[in-house]
Amino acid sequence: MTFKKKQFMGLGLTIFFLVLLLFVIMYMTSTIKTNMLEIVQDRYEKVNKAMEIRQQIYQEDRELLYLVNQGEHEGSSNQAAFLDESERGINENISSLEGTLNKKRSRELLNDVEYAYRSISDMKIEILDGLSAGAASGELVEIYNSESANRSTLFKTLNEFKDYQESLINEAMNSANTAFRQLVASLIAAVAAAILLISAVTLWVIRSTNSSLETIADGIKSIDYENLDTLPRLKQETDDAIGQIAYSFNSMAASLETYNAREKEYTSEIAEQNWIQTHSANIINLYHKSTEIELLADQFITKLVPTAGASLGAFYLHDGNGENAVFRKIASYADSGNDAGREVIPVRDGLVGQCAREKKAIYLNNVLDSYTPVMTAFGEAVPKSILISPVIVKDEVVAVIELANLREFTKAEKSLVEKVLETLGIAVTNILGRMEVERLLLESQAQTEELQSQSEELQAQSEELQTQAEELRMINEQLEERSKEAEQKSAQLQKAKKDLEEHAKQLQLSSKYKSEFLANMSHELRTPLNSILLLSEMLTEDEDQALTDEQKEFSRVIHTSGQDLLDLINDILDLSKVEVGKLEVEFDVVNIKEFSDRINQLFAHLAAHKNLEFSVTASKDLPDVFYTDEQRLQQIVKNLLSNAFKFTEEGSVAVSVEKAGSKELASLPNWDGVNDWLKIKVADTGIGITKEKQMIIFEAFQQGDGATMRKYGGTGLGLSISREFARLLGGVVQVESQEGKGSIFTLLIPSLPNGVPFSSEHQSFEEVASAAEILPGGDDHSDTLIQGVVNGSDSLETNILSGKKVVVVDDDQRNIYALTKALKKEGMEVITAENGLECLEIMDKTEADIVLMDIMMPVMDGYETMKRVRSMESGKDIPIVALTAKAMKGDREKCLEAGASDYVSKPLKLDQLLSVMRVWITKE
Repeated sequence: MTFKKKQFMGLGLTIFFLVLLLFVIMYMTSTIKTNMLEIVQDRYEKVNKAMEIRQQIYQEDRELLYLVNQGEHEGSSNQAAFLDESERGINENISSLEGTLNKKRSRELLNDVEYAYRSISDMKIEILDGLSAGAASGELVEIYNSESANRSTLFKTLNEFKDYQESLINEAMNSANTAFRQLVASLIAAVAAAILLISAVTLWVIRSTNSSLETIADGIKSIDYENLDTLPRLKQETDDAIGQIAYSFNSMAASLETYNAREKEYTSEIAEQNWIQTHSANIINLYHKSTEIELLADQFITKLVPTAGASLGAFYLHDGNGENAVFRKIASYADSGNDAGREVIPVRDGLVGQCAREKKAIYLNNVLDSYTPVMTAFGEAVPKSILISPVIVKDEVVAVIELANLREFTKAEKSLVEKVLETLGIAVTNILGRMEVERLLLESQAQTEELQSQSEELQAQSEELQTQAEELRMINEQLEERSKEAEQKSAQLQKAKKDLEEHAKQLQLSSKYKSEFLANMSHELRTPLNSILLLSEMLTEDEDQALTDEQKEFSRVIHTSGQDLLDLINDILDLSKVEVGKLEVEFDVVNIKEFSDRINQLFAHLAAHKNLEFSVTASKDLPDVFYTDEQRLQQIVKNLLSNAFKFTEEGSVAVSVEKAGSKELASLPNWDGVNDWLKIKVADTGIGITKEKQMIIFEAFQQGDGATMRKYGGTGLGLSISREFARLLGGVVQVESQEGKGSIFTLLIPSLPNGVPFSSEHQSFEEVASAAEILPGGDDHSDTLIQGVVNGSDSLETNILSGKKVVVVDDDQRNIYALTKALKKEGMEVITAENGLECLEIMDKTEADIVLMDIMMPVMDGYETMKRVRSMESGKDIPIVALTAKAMKGDREKCLEAGASDYVSKPLKLDQLLSVMRVWITKE
């Protein structure tokens, strides 16, 4: 075969293989392109749609949970509309996604999602129906929790769907990589074959094509398969088959770079969203742990600043109204000794004010060197960028957050700040609203002094008329011989004297009835309180660890509420003790700054609950040392604040603590050696008090509205007790008010290191006041026994009550239940009786180790029962502990005379009762 033929044959075969190679390359390139399009467009869209469905379900679940916890309120209809709109959106996304699925497994997973969501939707409808019907919060929570397993399955199925789609993306990528490797292999084989054919035909063909083929091979070999961000390019020097190969390779490289960039962008976006969701959830989780706005602000700014990559931060809370409104800094991060940022910023001042007016975030880059520097142990640096963002609730700015960074904020960090601030406003308003709840709880102290004032006025009139009658009687004796007219006048005066004496007897009887009423009220309230406090205390201790932290918190709230009611009863008895001059005050050093902070902490959550602005400000010129009775001072301020929150529906409540000025001192008592007077003002924007009722409200059992069906409730004791306590501290309580615009109560007290001499004599409430001395601290005999138990505890066995038999006699099933549970925990065998006759029957049949005896019972009371038990042969030596809530003067002695071994007043303190029982069982 001639050279020419061989050349033509070689060229023909070369052309044939090149054409074949071109078609293979084009086919594989098309396959790779199709797979990459499927990865980026089809699979990415499905994954994105699944993520959107999951996010919508998260939001719907969060709104539904908020409805369950909050119950029916003003925003319930808006939240229900949001849930309906969210459901339509989710169903539309599911339908849209269903139309694009071409895999059986994908359709099965989507059907599972649709089925699970349909069940949750039914649950949502049931909750909304229950909410409309006024169902209890517990019932709604039970309905919500019934779908917890289905809700977990739904999110698990969504994750499986997403993972499955991502696996399809990986399969498509693997297919593309396989096609690419096949393309490379085919290309190398074809090039090698062409080189062999051409070299066999002519050296010229080899030399002419060798350089081009080596270039292509080097380009392919230089590809880094671990990094497809940048692929090498081949120079297209000719338009022949080799040039087409170079062109196709370059096109393929460009396509791979594009798709690789899109894949990385998608992965980066998913990672960024996951980062934002994770950190926002961690920050939002702080909200329910805080009960005070300062604590929330400090925890929030401490968590947000480092998470958002910032180096400085400040939390500004909106304070005040109208032209006096300001943003007050309540928390900061990484301050340098001097707090970061200004303390107070007027609403229309600077970028903070501009941010509040525009209600949108402000970003500053390349800030000036005059800004507050970021300081470390190695030096300091000026921040390069500033972020100022508002906290908005119901289109109102309640706070402003300012962050500083040594670099520019990233998009993810800005998104994180925006996301956490969306819910921060709700948390701020909730905490301020909790203070309103406390105000309502403390409001039951408002109404006594009017009756006392009337009694005092009538007594004064009686004494005056008695004096007049005595004078007229003397005149009548001197003018005995005068006319009939004078005799008639004398007779009229005698009748008036009898009327006054009768009226005085009625007043005395009224005082007696009042004393008996207070005693009976004490008994009726302390009886149910006994079981409430005992059971809640047992639940709080939770020795078996059977309760969750939330249930323990519920128990502590119940116990605290019961203790508050007990404090109210003690307030009534305190008032009686004040009236008879038996209340003691202890003057000691008081730290006014700590006192102000404590008041702020007590009422911050109540203000948050009622959505009221609340502030406590202390003047800088207050004395470092102030002498008064801190307990009575705190009770006065708490009573005033309770009234302020109770009668204020919107607006603000403010407390200011400062030194009294010369104008206030002019009308005050002149105490020798007193240089410092404290003025505490409690101002509110509530309903106000009319001029004619501003004195009535300080009377016992009186309120400004006075009607039987009062809107605001309360006992009317708070202001009466506050006035009496202020008098005991040597000061006064004053009121300034205008109906419909609010009230200002001012407390003025002196600093008295040596106390104030006080003496008062009253004839009413003596018996109740004596009971008040017994009830709060228990009786002396029980204290002695308990002390004996404590001192001899080393010699007593810890389980001395275990196995002992106790008879509990009480007509109140709540007390029986509480005592039975408590005593059985100690290992005792408990036998119960509801009256004295049942107790006698039990004692006749059973040999008990100790008896707990209630006093006030039907059929046969405790006194008679104890007498009969002592008359029995088996009951002569058995310990009997008398339990009663009507702890009046002489009751203890009466119980002991009736046969009681010891006496404990209700509500019972469990440790005190158990200690008394251990002592008597040990003696036995």
